[in-house]
Amino acid sequence: MGDVRPDPEADEELEGLLGFLRDARGFDFTGYKRSSLGRRIRKRMADVQVDTYTDYRDRLEANADEFNALFNTILINVTSFFRDPDAWTFLQHEVLPELLAQSRADDEIRVWSAGCSSGEEAYSLAIMFAEAIGLDETLERVKIYGTDVDDEALRDARSGLYQAKALAPLAPELRNKYFEPNGVRFGFRPDLRRRVIFGRHDVTRDAPISRLDLLVCRNTMMYFNVEAQTQIVDRFHFALREGGFLFLGKAEMLLNDADRFDVMSMRQRVFRRRPGDASAPYQPSPVKSRSGTSGELHTVARHRQMRDLILDANPSAAVAVDAEGTVILVNSQARVQFGLTPNDVGRPFQDLEVSYRPVELRSLIEQAAHERRTLRVNGVERRVGEDLQYFDILVQPLAGSDGLAAATNVTFTDVTVATRLKSEIKRVREDLETAYEELQSTNEELETTNEELQSSIEELETTNEELQSTNEELQSTNEELETTNEELQSGNEELEAMNEEMRVRTEELDEARTFLEAVLTPIAAGVVVLGQNLKVKSWNRGAVDLWGLRPDEVLDQPFYGLDFGLPTEKLRETIQRCVDSGRRGDPLAVPAVNRLGRTITCQVQCSPFDGHNGGVVLLMEEDRTTDSGPGAGA
Repeated sequence: MGDVRPDPEADEELEGLLGFLRDARGFDFTGYKRSSLGRRIRKRMADVQVDTYTDYRDRLEANADEFNALFNTILINVTSFFRDPDAWTFLQHEVLPELLAQSRADDEIRVWSAGCSSGEEAYSLAIMFAEAIGLDETLERVKIYGTDVDDEALRDARSGLYQAKALAPLAPELRNKYFEPNGVRFGFRPDLRRRVIFGRHDVTRDAPISRLDLLVCRNTMMYFNVEAQTQIVDRFHFALREGGFLFLGKAEMLLNDADRFDVMSMRQRVFRRRPGDASAPYQPSPVKSRSGTSGELHTVARHRQMRDLILDANPSAAVAVDAEGTVILVNSQARVQFGLTPNDVGRPFQDLEVSYRPVELRSLIEQAAHERRTLRVNGVERRVGEDLQYFDILVQPLAGSDGLAAATNVTFTDVTVATRLKSEIKRVREDLETAYEELQSTNEELETTNEELQSSIEELETTNEELQSTNEELQSTNEELETTNEELQSGNEELEAMNEEMRVRTEELDEARTFLEAVLTPIAAGVVVLGQNLKVKSWNRGAVDLWGLRPDEVLDQPFYGLDFGLPTEKLRETIQRCVDSGRRGDPLAVPAVNRLGRTITCQVQCSPFDGHNGGVVLLMEEDRTTDSGPGAGA
């Protein structure tokens, strides 16, 4: 078998299509794995009989409804209540007790179901907490966020309505306790439903939900490439509190994050956030413009100038942020130190680099406002080109006249000189200690032993790197297999739906056929239905008794080609007149021979068959009022 080589032209067309989806609809799929993403897009292209990515882009531009069909194909919504029961059992028996133990009785418990699809996972979390701590305490303390990029799936999640088949994984007592009948479906109980908040969220682009005790993201990261997965894990690390738990899918692992996450159960894919500062969680979003009258703009500019003049007298850099996260003050020192301009006043603070570098300030501002106390971070390092700067940062909440938090003032005190002096003293001390240790290490035999040990360590490191590389390759293969499995499951569900629809239609057809036979069988007269091509479509019991031919001998046979006691050619003109006029014809007396060989006069009535354009219904009955001739007594 020859090597399968990638098609550079097709790859370029795929990237162009992804760029078009991002610009036209705001869906950025560039972080998804190209193998699974290309496979899902080609599946949709095959459904609409399009061969190239370029032609499919033309179809998207011409048909806006095709976007929804494509997104539903790409975003595989395979989920269920308590999916992978063993993992949920571990979560309930091992993780939940520790989570509750490290929170006070009046603390809010915050949970995020990222990639929640149609909501089964988020509602499973609500049921788990209600069973663990009781319904009343869950309604008081627990808040669950369910997010996804699929708007259609989120509409289903918000409704909280599910078919009986979807509730099959639940024990009967849980189903009866947490779901109520609603027509042909079942609705999640309303009081607990209000503790679950659904919203659209892209884990690769949008700001993460913060201060979480538990983050559940199962079989979502496996669709993304390594770079996107790294960014997502950074956001999840920022979102979790220290000691918070991360629950992933069975095809997902944290291979290179031992410094930030402890493994609680690798088999069940449960990890715990280690203590330490959170990294920058997301890139700045575009600046939003503000509009207003010329008088309002003049007033704002005047107030801004006055505030800047006051703050410029402060020798330390200072930035003030209001309760909505908007920058309201920037002094001259802040502009010099961090490259800010007067135009940055009025922008969202999260859009500025200083909000997350040299230290993540958004969480500190939120904490200071929430706890109503000043926070201090000392010795924060900031790199400017080849130089290092050090700052002591003071985050001070400012209360309004009503006692509520109105703004937060962030002050940066440059302690670079003092820090460098301390660092130099530390370095000199370390140099002296090193020199002393070197004087004590003059034994050549010990040096030889040290070199041998070093060589062994390098060999172990090389082996470890090879094992890590192999592990990452196995992880990638596992993710691809899990993706393919979910695609197959999605296809099976579609086939089940089609089979169910075919079964219903077959039952309806059988019922209609049975009804028609029940109507035609008791009729003593012969009833023959001819289709548009004048072939026999129905031949009732009366026709069998009259002419002696069974239905299986005549069905789908040309009527004029049948050989029985009725001269069908004599009916051709009458049948054609009925077809052309679309009206019932007058009875026609035709000499014929019945199945017993007796000569009779047959009265034939021809009527149009409305169900088939051009078809007719023939009603045949022996005329017993007419003498049948010499053969009558035979």
